[in-house]
Amino acid sequence: MPGELRDDAVVINDQKEGCQIYNKGNYGYPLSGGGLELDLVEATYLLEAGRIQITSGGREVSFPELFDYSSEKYDEFDIKYMVYRDIRQRGFVVKMETGSFDMSVFPRGETMSSSRPAYLVRAVSERSTMHPADFRMEIAETAKKGKKLLYGVVDEEGDLTYYIMSEGNVSGGVRTDADACVEGKMIRDRVFVFKKEDAARLKGFGFFGKDIQNMLQLSLIESCYLMRREGLSVRDTAGDPISSDSLTEYGRNTQDEFILRLRAYEDLREKGLIVKTGFKYGTHFRMYEKSPNELHARYLAHAVSGNSPMTWPEISRAVRIAGGVKKEMVFCCVADKIEYVVIKWFRL
Repeated sequence: MPGELRDDAVVINDQKEGCQIYNKGNYGYPLSGGGLELDLVEATYLLEAGRIQITSGGREVSFPELFDYSSEKYDEFDIKYMVYRDIRQRGFVVKMETGSFDMSVFPRGETMSSSRPAYLVRAVSERSTMHPADFRMEIAETAKKGKKLLYGVVDEEGDLTYYIMSEGNVSGGVRTDADACVEGKMIRDRVFVFKKEDAARLKGFGFFGKDIQNMLQLSLIESCYLMRREGLSVRDTAGDPISSDSLTEYGRNTQDEFILRLRAYEDLREKGLIVKTGFKYGTHFRMYEKSPNELHARYLAHAVSGNSPMTWPEISRAVRIAGGVKKEMVFCCVADKIEYVVIKWFRL
């Protein structure tokens, strides 16, 4: 079917041919008086598929020429085209969008006349960076529209990976109010509770620490949290008391991202979750909704600054590990307040 290149669109003038293209995949937008207008992404895809011919100034335009022309017209055209092409080839109706999102995707087997879009899509390169604030804003916007947020990430070889984003409404059912203040001793960068009854108390009401022959070993983060809630007092090896502020400052000076992790830890604990180190999974935390003796951790969590960009390789690593151990990957975005984003690998 013949189409004519006109600036940022391709127009099929023949009404019958335009209707045929539109009806067999919802390509383009019907024009008043007949004919069909295709955006450059749609036109490039149809030209690659051999379904249309395109002319400009009476000369036929090849696929490489149209791709090059479109790339000069639009930033990141190649990335958007790769995502559009992949989703179309999977059998979905896709329409390009303006504004915050690149395209909308309709449910498989549905058309524009029979349904509404199921996903709003962002198309990005693996080398791009993302700001946590953008994720939160886009999640809220898609939820308001009754849709889901999908990211199509194009790697260096042109392969696609999809991630679905959602708000992290994480919560558990474990109380963390200390009923007494117990004493611990700081040895190097950990705190040990030596009295058997005190160790049992901390272990019992909040599953804090790790048992070692009737004593309890607490991490620095756990110790700071308990001290701030008057559930723990700490002395140094000389027997002198250590203040809560001094312990926090020690953590800040000796451990990377300590304050960031501490703020996330405190908030997660206040939500009723049991929070343990996620070191063996390559994340900051693993989280249980109730006793670790009764079930496996549901979440892995990583604390990130809400004011700093994230890279797709670090997101990909975390999400892949979480999926491999059947857990949900939660990013704790720490800024003036703490918000949570759940990112999952997604198969279209």
